[in-house]
Amino acid sequence: MRSLTKSLLCAGLAASAMIALPAPALADDPIERSASAEEAAFQADRERILAMAGDYKVTFDMQEATAWMEGYEPIDAKVSGGYESVRVIEDTGERIVLQHLLVVGGEDNPYVVKHWRQDWQYEPEAILTYEGGDTWEMTPVPEAMRAGRWSQTVYQVDDSPRYAGWGQWEVTHGVTRWRSNWTTRPLARRDATRNPIYDRYIGINRHQLTPNGWIHWQDNTKMMPAQDGSGELVPVVQEYVLNTYERFDGYNVAAAESYWEKTAPFWNAVRAKWDDVAQAQGGIRISQEANYGTDIAEELLKLADAIKNGETASDEATAKALALIETGTARGGG
Repeated sequence: MRSLTKSLLCAGLAASAMIALPAPALADDPIERSASAEEAAFQADRERILAMAGDYKVTFDMQEATAWMEGYEPIDAKVSGGYESVRVIEDTGERIVLQHLLVVGGEDNPYVVKHWRQDWQYEPEAILTYEGGDTWEMTPVPEAMRAGRWSQTVYQVDDSPRYAGWGQWEVTHGVTRWRSNWTTRPLARRDATRNPIYDRYIGINRHQLTPNGWIHWQDNTKMMPAQDGSGELVPVVQEYVLNTYERFDGYNVAAAESYWEKTAPFWNAVRAKWDDVAQAQGGIRISQEANYGTDIAEELLKLADAIKNGETASDEATAKALALIETGTARGGG
């Protein structure tokens, strides 16, 4: 009986192997959909990106976990938080720009920090990627990876670039998410100010919608150049970052609205100037400063504050800002 059962089992396996079953779709496979399905997916993707706009209580949870380098001791986890207003500042259909405005201080004495910005582009041909040091380059997106996908480019507080990646919006096990390809980015302030041995992150980003907001989940490997001078990158430690955005408007949202109303023309011009430099030079090269990102970020933020406080005319501040970018990128490129 046992030998008969075994024979039947083997026959069943052989028969099933002859049946052409559809292979599971992989995250990095080309997307093939009908025109109607693609249009439906495109509209659904837009709604998912736009759903990240709003007012939020944010928790930033960052922790180094597994050391990949012998002798390295992971630093203590860091958890912080605040309030953030996310606004749609551009929507052309295939391009959506979300600006984050961080509100700190008390209800009666708020201070608004122009925080990070995320640009979403449908079926991008190229993205602005971090290459290490002070350099970002326009990098073609593989043609097979463009259809049906969106790129996300993240910018620093002064609208200079930080990192970019591409990926697909999808629903898996009931969870809506966008997952990037592997992306490289410069050190965040939390690390840059410590003078660590690593000098960049290589990671995967996930944006996932929740019933009450969304999360930004980063799986980062902190890297450093090999000490043998080969130019190879070696891993130092794994870091997990979970930024949680919960819908909440019990803070001084009006302060964020007022800041953006007064400074939007200034930042629009700054944004356009960075784009012009990237297009003209095939990327951007500018010196970095640990506390702010670029070495001109502090000055740009001060100019915006002067506009907000009525201390400087917007046109005058804008002219100074554009000159700073022109000089900074020329110096960085030379």
